[in-house]
Amino acid sequence: MEFPPSKKHDFWIYATLGMSTDNPANLIELHVFSHKQDSTLIELLTITASFHRNDTTLGLHHTVNFGQPWQDDSTCSFGFISLPYMDGEALEIFNFENGHLHNLWLMPITESERDYKIENGWDALEQRFEDCGLDYLNPQRASYA
Repeated sequence: MEFPPSKKHDFWIYATLGMSTDNPANLIELHVFSHKQDSTLIELLTITASFHRNDTTLGLHHTVNFGQPWQDDSTCSFGFISLPYMDGEALEIFNFENGHLHNLWLMPITESERDYKIENGWDALEQRFEDCGLDYLNPQRASYA
């Protein structure tokens, strides 16, 4: 799904829909942000959802290899699944009659940031991003690891 900029967010949002319909024990959806309209992000999310459904179940704090830059010639070719910090729990958890679904942020990261997470833990990576003021919309951003 593609959501244009709005009063709440001045960037594009791309999201999966039905990513976990056949896995009720791990219902998640993912979203990614973009400074510009970019239909290739729909493909990136589709591939990630297919990986989740057909290969390895994904969840909070997992990383995925996109196999290509997130956008243009970005150095971010991996994704880190994080909480949706900008919108909080109201966006993160959808409760319904038979359980709940987690809507998580697929944050583009560099290979060295992925390695940093593996070596130091997801919490150290998130702290590093917070300390450095992560420029999450910039495909050309420097690595923080």
